[in-house]
Amino acid sequence: MYIAGQKEMQQMDQYTMDKLELPGIVLMENAGARVVDEIVANIPNVNPRILVLAGGGNNGGDGFVIARRLYDQGYDPLLCLVVPPERIKGDAKVHFDVYRNRQLPILYLVDSTLEKIRSEVEQADVIVDALLGTGVSGPLREPFGAIISMVNGHSESKYIISVDIPSGVNSDSGKVEGTAVQASKTVTFVFPKRGFFLQDGPKYVGEWKAVDISVPPSIVTDLGMMLPRLITEQVVKDSVPVRPKHGHKGTFGHVLVAGGSKSYVGAPIFSAKAALNSGAGLVTLAVPQSIYPMAAVQNPESLFMPLPDEDGHFSADALTELQPLLKTFKCVAIGPGMGRFAGGEAWMKSLMSLLTTQPVVVDADALYLLRNELDMVRDYQGDVIFTPHPGEMARLLDKTVKEVEEDRIGIAKAFAKDYGVHLLLKGHRSIIATPDGEVFINPHGHDALGKGGSGDVLTGMIASFLAQGSSPVKALIAASYLHARTGEEKAATLSSYGVGPLDLIDGIREQLRVLGK
Repeated sequence: MYIAGQKEMQQMDQYTMDKLELPGIVLMENAGARVVDEIVANIPNVNPRILVLAGGGNNGGDGFVIARRLYDQGYDPLLCLVVPPERIKGDAKVHFDVYRNRQLPILYLVDSTLEKIRSEVEQADVIVDALLGTGVSGPLREPFGAIISMVNGHSESKYIISVDIPSGVNSDSGKVEGTAVQASKTVTFVFPKRGFFLQDGPKYVGEWKAVDISVPPSIVTDLGMMLPRLITEQVVKDSVPVRPKHGHKGTFGHVLVAGGSKSYVGAPIFSAKAALNSGAGLVTLAVPQSIYPMAAVQNPESLFMPLPDEDGHFSADALTELQPLLKTFKCVAIGPGMGRFAGGEAWMKSLMSLLTTQPVVVDADALYLLRNELDMVRDYQGDVIFTPHPGEMARLLDKTVKEVEEDRIGIAKAFAKDYGVHLLLKGHRSIIATPDGEVFINPHGHDALGKGGSGDVLTGMIASFLAQGSSPVKALIAASYLHARTGEEKAATLSSYGVGPLDLIDGIREQLRVLGK
């Protein structure tokens, strides 16, 4: 499934009307009908009080269709028009005139006080948000802000269904300036919108569903668009490496995890355990000699390569011992727990020069240590996978975290293309970008993952799938999705406060089983 922004949806709608000759009033009728289907399927009681809040644009036009069709199905909704009728134009006016010509009840804001609307909001069981659509940008004009605040005052007790996008959420950036409708569910048309997954969007969208209104998805190809794609369960099933029934440990790849330091003993262990729990045949942990005894006792499943260290960090001599063994590994993961240390940048540069063509996952402080050697990364003959969180991404680009968060898709896409890496930009909704311009968005995430060690688990999963033969993009798709779903499921049983890295590692197996793997 693709993910679209305002401009792309306008182009697709226009193509449908101009080239396929399907009138806009029909698309609006279809949109309203699909929303009614969702309302009827989810109404909280037998005889609900339904309030339809409508603006004057196309979103309001959908609202007119929704109110009329609810009447035709035996309900008794109240349509509240929050703009003067003379402001309604185009296809929306056609549907408003049909509604008014049938003499169905309308509450006009111009003839009422905001207190009357407040009373209707308080009495409603279901509130339909058809106030503002995908064109919203900047702070809201009144009375929209006041009405949205009224609605949100009852977000815990009312079923609030937003039409296409919650009013107040920017459909491209997800940014909310001031306020936006806190939806229980958003019924969106054709494709989910970018803003569902960016910045403030996930806080307001609630559950969402994309419905068909007769704009064929094939238009994306017809118009030559390159849209971000949503990571779905089926995409993940197709991305998890196939496991031959008669395979052995050599079949499933050998992962090297290089990391750890005197302050971060656990991080590389979490990566190693995650790699084994997601199918790797063998995992070797390369750690500083001084922490080897602590690491070994906690992870007997792994092989170990204790390397020379200085003050609890890898020393230059570690590379001498590591070099002849590097060709042994199908995938190398660098960085978990490595820390920053004197000579660290030179150490990382030397390690990268020793690697040949196997895929390399670069995470944590390895990203910091390589921040001035990105040309070397670009020239590497194999696949390089970067997995920064927003702070690490900001350091790589010499930007602020705010700048990164305001343009997550654009920044991820540009960085991946400029440096030839596969990039996983972590966050509440993680973004994957490839060197050839593809972008994928993970629709899952949870605050339970906001804890030290969670990223190390993800690194191990990515390395494991790469070692088992997945392409970089498939490894990132499968690992990021399974990692997020594991966090969600573990939070449901343990609470979001108590989910730790070992819980995630344990849960990986269950999520793979759910996928039928």
